[in-house]
Amino acid sequence: MKTAINLFSVVLIGMMSSCQNTEKKQQTSTQDSISSVSALDSASFSETIDGKAANLYTIKNSSGAEVHLTNFGARIVGLLVPDKDGKLTDVVLGFNKASSYNNPEEPYFGTIVGPFGNRIAKGKFTLDGKTYTLPTNNGVNTLHGGFKGVHFANWEAKEVTPQKVTFAYTLPDGNEGYPGNISMEVTYSFNDKNELTIDYKATSDKNTHLNLTNHAYFNLNGEGSGTILNHELKLFANEYTPVDSTLIPTGELAPVKGTPFDFTKAKTIGLNIDDQDQQLTYGKGYDHNFVLDKTVVEGLNHAVTISGDKSGIVMDIYTAEPGIQFYSGNFMGDKVTLKNGVKDSFRTGFCLEPQHFPDTPNQTKFPSTLVKAGDTYSTKSVYKFSVK
Repeated sequence: MKTAINLFSVVLIGMMSSCQNTEKKQQTSTQDSISSVSALDSASFSETIDGKAANLYTIKNSSGAEVHLTNFGARIVGLLVPDKDGKLTDVVLGFNKASSYNNPEEPYFGTIVGPFGNRIAKGKFTLDGKTYTLPTNNGVNTLHGGFKGVHFANWEAKEVTPQKVTFAYTLPDGNEGYPGNISMEVTYSFNDKNELTIDYKATSDKNTHLNLTNHAYFNLNGEGSGTILNHELKLFANEYTPVDSTLIPTGELAPVKGTPFDFTKAKTIGLNIDDQDQQLTYGKGYDHNFVLDKTVVEGLNHAVTISGDKSGIVMDIYTAEPGIQFYSGNFMGDKVTLKNGVKDSFRTGFCLEPQHFPDTPNQTKFPSTLVKAGDTYSTKSVYKFSVK
């Protein structure tokens, strides 16, 4: 009888321990979820930069997914979408404080880049018979608009609603070398289908070149979750633009077939990234523009399908742009600390930037980026999130 009582006690204690462990797991899961949702706090994030307020803005949909934005650089700070288990996961790398973005070492996290995203050869282009000289901030070339561009600008939050934020900024004539007073608006909207849409509009009072895009670093397994090399990527592109040793396009549109740049069938980012290939050597991995093959869905080019190997989160990108730059995080190197306290380690984030082609002002065969005085520049991209 004593043995039976002891055995009952062991079973009872085991059941109680199991219940407690289950409760702890549930609490931990809930805490993790709450931590993911509330990792960003407006009061602690907002700061004054260059004498102007840099604030945090949040837009949400009915399912609880949300996007965090700041007017400093018109940036995406965080983007929380459900994973395969329904847990909200922040898939955009960023910082807890506005001042952390005011960093010349790593200036492009989540930001709008312009007035000309990507590279311009030797910081020069000729327009209407005049040669314009730009700051060379990427070796001998200009990258993403120069040292300040629009990524270090305090944009105006022109309109704020629960599901939409519009930021506005005017780049003065001659700033960073570009002609024209360029008035820009970028609108982020987030719907109940977990689709983040970025609408771009701009005008100039002089002929100029414009190529605006967003430079978010993504990890679909969640910020700080480790390598992105096991993400599975499909690019709707049969060609890409090869580059020289300074990452300026040669002007050629080269087929991806038979090269490490063939993502026409889904494969992991890491599958061919270490192949012996001159283009991969130049970029230290993937840092190239892909020519979209015009797979049109609802009026936009289907550019990308990419999925996280751990989270099951899938991101599809649709865009009005003719190309997309794929960057595999080759220059990341523990330089900054992200929202969750983890460093930005090598290849723990990737960028997919819908765009016109690099160096277009100097490449007459590429789709033009010329915007004439008084005309309206308009484009948009949609980032759709789902699970598999």
